[in-house]
Order: sequence, then C-alpha cells, then structure tokens
Amino acid sequence: MMRQYELVERVQKYKPDANEALLNKAYVYAMQKHGQQKRASGDPYISHPLEVAAILTDMHLDESTIAVALLHDTIEDTTATRAEIDELFGEDIGRLVEGLTKIKKLDLVTKKAKQAENLRKLLLAISDDVRVLLVKLADRLHNMRTLEHMPAEKRARISEETMDIYAPLAGRMGMQDMREELEELSFRHINPEAHDTVTKRLEELSQRNEGLVKKIETELRDLLVANGLANAYAKGRQKKPYSVFRKMQSKSLSFEQLSDVYGFRIIVDDIQACYRALGIVHTRWRVVPGRFKDYISTPKQNDYRSLHTTIVGPSSQRIELQIRTRRMNEIAEYGIAAHSLYKDQNTAEGELLSRESNAYSWLRRTIEALAEGDSPEEFLEHTKLELFQDQVFCFTPKGKLIALPRGATPIDFAYAVHTNIGDTTVGAKINGRIMPLVTRLANGDEVEIIRSGVQVPPAAWEEIVVTGKARAAIRRATRMAIRKQYAGLGHRILERTFERAGKIFTRDALKPALHRLGQKDVEDAIAAVGRGEMSSLDVLRAVYPDHQDERVTVKPAGDEGWFNVRSGAGMIFKIPGLSKPDLANAAVDDLETLPIRGLAADVAVHFAPTGAVPGDRIVGILEQGRGITIYPIQSPVLQRFDDQPERWIDVRWDLDEANKSRFTARILINALNEPGSLAKISQTVADIDVNIRVLNTVRVAADFTEMALDVEVWDLRQLNQMLVQVKELDCIATVKRLYE
Repeated sequence: MMRQYELVERVQKYKPDANEALLNKAYVYAMQKHGQQKRASGDPYISHPLEVAAILTDMHLDESTIAVALLHDTIEDTTATRAEIDELFGEDIGRLVEGLTKIKKLDLVTKKAKQAENLRKLLLAISDDVRVLLVKLADRLHNMRTLEHMPAEKRARISEETMDIYAPLAGRMGMQDMREELEELSFRHINPEAHDTVTKRLEELSQRNEGLVKKIETELRDLLVANGLANAYAKGRQKKPYSVFRKMQSKSLSFEQLSDVYGFRIIVDDIQACYRALGIVHTRWRVVPGRFKDYISTPKQNDYRSLHTTIVGPSSQRIELQIRTRRMNEIAEYGIAAHSLYKDQNTAEGELLSRESNAYSWLRRTIEALAEGDSPEEFLEHTKLELFQDQVFCFTPKGKLIALPRGATPIDFAYAVHTNIGDTTVGAKINGRIMPLVTRLANGDEVEIIRSGVQVPPAAWEEIVVTGKARAAIRRATRMAIRKQYAGLGHRILERTFERAGKIFTRDALKPALHRLGQKDVEDAIAAVGRGEMSSLDVLRAVYPDHQDERVTVKPAGDEGWFNVRSGAGMIFKIPGLSKPDLANAAVDDLETLPIRGLAADVAVHFAPTGAVPGDRIVGILEQGRGITIYPIQSPVLQRFDDQPERWIDVRWDLDEANKSRFTARILINALNEPGSLAKISQTVADIDVNIRVLNTVRVAADFTEMALDVEVWDLRQLNQMLVQVKELDCIATVKRLYE
C-alpha cells in the first residue's frame, strides 16, 4: 500500500508548488474515517482511495482532485458528512465528494432504475465540474483491477455496467488508454472463454512475428528522418484482445482473416509535419483504398485529432498508421485530463477544460436530456445509445459542423442544432436536394432544414431517430400534445360539474386546492380529470370543501324497465323506462357531444372488446389512463358505471361518408357439426362484403359447434343483413350478436 509521503512526492514531481498540507490532511482524515474497514480482498479499505489517487497522479491532476480521490467514499461508507468535509476542506471539495456519492435512499423499483438514477446524478455532477468524472473513472478502474475478489454474479454485473457505461464514457471524454483497460478487464469477466481464446491466439501470433514490430518501427523512423523529419519517431503495438474480438464479431471474421492486428503511431512536431509524414509514407508504400481518415481537419467529438491510413508495408503486412503531434497524442491518451490545469495566470484553480472542448460540449448536450422528463430507464437507454454510436460529420448551410451518431437522420440533425428547430421540422434538403426525413446522413453532407410554425413532431419519429436528445424531445412534445388533449376534455368536464353545483370553474380557483389534489400545477390537475385519473367531483370538493353533493346515481331496480335513483341526500325512488343515455344525461346534465371519426378524436378513443358499429346507440366511458372507451348501449358492462355518472360521456356517430372505416362486432353462431358448415358461413359473410377478422371455436358437441366470430362491417345495417342471411342457412341453429 502506498504511503503518505509517496503520494505527496508523486504530485510534487509534476507540480512542485502543490499544497502539501491539503494532501496530508485529506490522507489522515480518510485513514481515520475508514478505520478498520476491509475490502473484499482483505486489504485495508484505505488502500482503495490511495490507489485511485495514484491513478490520477499519472494524469498529472491538481492536488484538489487528488484530495477528492482520497475522500470520495467517506460520505457514502463512513460517518463523515458533507458539512464536516466543507468545514475541513472547503465547499469546492465537499461538492465534488458529494457528487461521487451514490444514491442510497431512493425507493427505486428496479436495479436498472437505480443504475440509471446513479448515472443521472453522476452526469449532473460532471456537468458542474469535470473532475467528478476523472475521479469516478479512476475509482471504477481500480475496482475492476481488483474484481476477482468479488462473487461471480457481482463480477458479471459490475463488468457489464463498466462495458455499457464507463468504458464508452471514458472514450467519449477522449481517454482512450483508460477506455481500453476498462474494456479489457470487463471482457475478461463477461466472456472469459472468448478472452482466453483470443489472448492465446495473439500470444502465438506474437511469437511467430517476434521482431516484426521492431523492424517496422525502425524502417518507418528511418524513412521519415531521411526525408527531413528528424524528430519523428514510430511506435508499434499489438491490438488488445477485446479490440480484436469486437472486430471479429462486427465483421464476422475468423482470427486468421484479420489483416491488421498491429497498429503503429507516428509522432511528429506539428500539424504540417503530420501531412508531410503522410505523403512520405504513401509515396513509399501502397495505400489500402478507403482507409484514409483526416481527424485533424475534422476532429472527433471527443477532441481526438489524428491522421489514419492503412498501408501494405514491410513484409507485405497490412499496417494501420496513426499520424499525430505530441500534443494530439497526449489528448488521445488522456482526453480531457490532458488539458492544461491553468490556461493562464488568471484562471481559477481547478479549471481543467476549455469551454471550446468538443468532449465537454457533448456532455453538456447529454445533460439537456435530463430536463426532458424521461423515466430513469429511458434516460439510461438514450445515454447508452449515444455512448456506443460511431459518428458522421455534417454541415449547416452556413458551414457549422454538426457531429452525429452513425445512422442519424435529418431529424436528428435538426434537434442537434436546436430543439425548437427539430420540433418544427417538416422536410430537409441534403446537398441541395429535397430528401425524405428518414434518409441516413453520410459524412460531409450539407443539411438544410425546412420548417413550419404549425408543425408538431409525430410520435412515429421516435422510431426513426437515433440520438437521445431527439428521442427525448419527441417524447416530450408527444406528452405535451396528449396532455393538451386531455386538458381540453378535463376542462369541459369540470365546467359542467361546477355548473351543476351552481359554481363557475376557473383555473385561478383551482390553484389553492392543488396541494389537496396532489398535483403540481393547474394543467396537470385538469389533464388528470380528462384522463379519468381524478374525479371532477373530487376537484369540486377540493375547491369548495363545504359543498353538499346533490348528484343522483342510478341503478337497475328489480322490476324490468324501472330504475332506482339515489339522490345526494340518500333518498331512493323509482323512475320508469329511462335509457342509459337518458340516465347519463340525468346524472351529468347535457355534456358536449363529442364527434367520433373512426378511431381518431380530440382525445384517445377506444372501443369495447365486443365492438360498436355505426348505427348503434353508444355511450362513452372515461377510463383511467385510456381516455374514452365506446360501448354499445346494450352492453351489460355499463352497469359497473351506474354509480359513477361523472364518467359518462354522451357521444354519437359522425362519420364522413367519403372516408369510411370498418368497425368490429362480435357474433355467436351455433351450427350443425357437419362437413361444409364453416365454408357456407364464410361464403355467405364474404358475399355481402363482410370480413371475418377472428374465428374461435367456443365449444364442440356431438351435433353442434359453437363459434365466436369478430367481423368487420361498415355499419349496423350491413351487420343486421349478415345476421339475417347467416340465420337462413340450413346448417345454422342460432346466430346472435354478443355485447359482453
């Protein structure tokens, strides 16, 4: 275990004026708080924060970040408090330590939800100060290095989380060395058989090609020096097992088919020398077509800059080359940690990253998704989606570069520019030509978005886009549109309910009652009434607690054709011969009649399982979370709602003759059990243009077969015609319509 003075010496090697007192105080405090705690390996727990701090010293981070590394588990795993750390070390360090503390007290339903909330909390903390990310990644790296001491199930879970989130997150921040090590350690536990197989094959290949890497390094350097690049050097390495395995999987290749297991890096002084080196190499060796990429003129989103090319080099080997400057190499290895600790003398201590950093701007854009109100699982899905995607680079008509995941569409592009632009998109021009919005963008495309002020993003767009930002924005716009629809219905219901009580409904009157209704704003409360999640009478009572409910409820009496009516005062009396719509009207007055056009309406409209067809007398029932369900007036299900009159909506058919739709009805047929019966029934139904959607045999007897059919008809007239003609068949005993 590293000692106190060794840690201080490591920091002072790259920062001689480091605050030694701060490091010593953090070391002693962490040692005292963790006390006799042990890790799964049996080592003292303090060894973990010390190793995390050591990893960060390799990145040359400031003493405040090293102190945070020493303290990062104190709030979560000891008696330490945020207030105590603020007092001893300052609010800056206290804030960072709290940002690294997992969520422990949330009552979350699933482990996935807990994982998502922890990631959400981490990203929010990172957006405030990127040092949180550096400490978290170092913490995860040391945990992965010592994972063999954990139970097998926990090893697998932690490794999958690392592979899914932390390794790609390190890559997004440009920290390639850390990403590779995290991937390797995860691969070892997630798929040990594949890891052992690939590792063994690479060792065998290395033995066969012993000296080849050194030979190529020497030949490359000699070539560059001979052509005037005296300070250039070349470094080669064999690819890591996970990198090889991933390529085999993605391209469906066997190990023997891999031709670029070795990669070489050429380091030169400046950008001009990068392009000179490229010309020298391409002049000497043959280039593999389609394998050149210029990430210097167009950097990756994580600030990575380099020239990539593949050549058929010495010994006719395919060689992948990366050509970059020394500064580019530092950023490629350490990412955001490679940015200067102090941009100038006036920069506040702890500033790690310039505002222009592409890596940090990506993180900022990801944080925007937090405001869209996604569920934890949705947020986790979107974040993973963006972490794993390769990139394409497109341009606005004014030349602004927009980096997007591979497979992105113009819709993703529009949302990447601005959420409002995405919401109002109606079309797109790609390279000057109008193209479908489902077009997949390619590198170098110039995209011009066509907008309309009346556009609302369709919910179907969510299946087209690939970026988390676009999906979250579309989902949010859809939620808002649905809420607006339900709020419209809810407002009408509340107006009628208040009117029956002799009151006038206003939004202002509802505000003081929101806390009693458990709603955060007026629109939410009104929409809840529209969705059927909250009774309009409950709202009335919340606004006017002293109001006496005088509504009537209606239930069938024992005598056929008579109904019991109970008033708000509890009196019961009988009324004769009212139909269900009359009862609904008696209970809820004259609610506005809602038009029904097929399955589309101002709110979500559903039909009862047994169906309703044009010509039926129908009634709408407001059901929680579903909107309005339409029932034929004969449906016995309606009896369940007799004592809930506020849920009855008087509706009628209002179909456009030029745009008719078929509607489903259910019929029950009792037919003779003889050959050809089903054929006769099917032919009769087809002859009058009726479609059989579902056919189920309900019961088979010796002489009769009973079957239920869901048929699709234009209207009640056609349904009745079908019932008559089927009944006339000599194989039919009975036929009737079902309403249950």
